[in-house]
Amino acid sequence: MFLTRLIYASTIGDNFSQQTIEEILESARCNNKKHNITGMLCFNCNYFLQCLEGSRTEVNETYKRILTDDRHHRIVMLDYREIDSREFSDWTMGYVPSSTISIPINLKFSEASEFNPYLMSGASAYKMLLELKKVVPML
Repeated sequence: MFLTRLIYASTIGDNFSQQTIEEILESARCNNKKHNITGMLCFNCNYFLQCLEGSRTEVNETYKRILTDDRHHRIVMLDYREIDSREFSDWTMGYVPSSTISIPINLKFSEASEFNPYLMSGASAYKMLLELKKVVPML
């Protein structure tokens, strides 16, 4: 089976709370480990940007579950492609909350310093995730 990378953006749902992000991370890490999916999640209290890597079948199944998750909406796929190797193989789900560290990185790959993944191309989102990976501690 081919390795696949999927990157999507979404907006928080109406009933979202700070506890919700912890629940999402715990669930993602558990499920991703079972299905050999790796990736990274960026979040800024309004928007998500997530990258999933794994077999085509497992990434597709995970994305189908994401599409029906009411903790977020306006889900937009930014990039989907076959890959030769994983970039986030050390993480079942790395996490990057918005912070002062991410502001110059947001500006480098977007039209503004404020994080809004809807204003990014798939390629820009991917490059931003790689840049953020360099400054985020391994979990």
